[in-house]
Amino acid sequence: MKPPLWRRLAFLLLKIVLGFLLLSVLWVAILRFIAPPITFTMMGDIVGGHGATRQWMPLSRIDPSMARAVIAAEDSRFCQHHGFDLKAIEQAYARNQKGGRIRGGSTISQQTAKNVFLWQGGGYVRKAFEAYFTVLIENIWGKRRIMEVYLNIAETGIGTYGVNAGAMRYFKHDASRLSDREAAQIAAVLPLPKKRAAIDPAGYTRRYGNRINARIGVVAGSGYDNCLR
Repeated sequence: MKPPLWRRLAFLLLKIVLGFLLLSVLWVAILRFIAPPITFTMMGDIVGGHGATRQWMPLSRIDPSMARAVIAAEDSRFCQHHGFDLKAIEQAYARNQKGGRIRGGSTISQQTAKNVFLWQGGGYVRKAFEAYFTVLIENIWGKRRIMEVYLNIAETGIGTYGVNAGAMRYFKHDASRLSDREAAQIAAVLPLPKKRAAIDPAGYTRRYGNRINARIGVVAGSGYDNCLR
């Protein structure tokens, strides 16, 4: 006698969920050791005719000022949290309740999970998957690998990915010898890479870069980057 339809559907759903969990853990584990070959954002630029230029560089070769700049700009508690900065989320919520420009509380870990495994844009479904992959990379990759991948796949300009390709585009040298100011200018581009440029920045981008530049020394002196050393 055939099982009821609801039981067959429940069993099918269970198999799908277990299959996804197994494949996603395997996917994350593989990318612990190899560079992500392509992302959905890169595919969008390729389809749009912009291409996707990147030049992978190990974290050990990237100038330390670059990691310090993104910690200063994006996630000052990167080395302290386990993927989610609850304090930053609360602060972002409080700011957004007052109106004006919407701000998020995403950590570098969350942004890396989104950039590598998911698509851009909002929505609760995407955010749920982002949280799931954030937990995976925090536990399988660790902080150094998360930062390494983030610095190599973050969009630094139209069709340009990673801080090394960004350094070549804007400053005509690779990311192994960035000055604090150059690192700060690249970090200032990251929130809106299709609208901002790191070379001769103006207005808000210049002011934001200056604030990041001033905080790079604080990150180093206060040990906010200790997990990367």
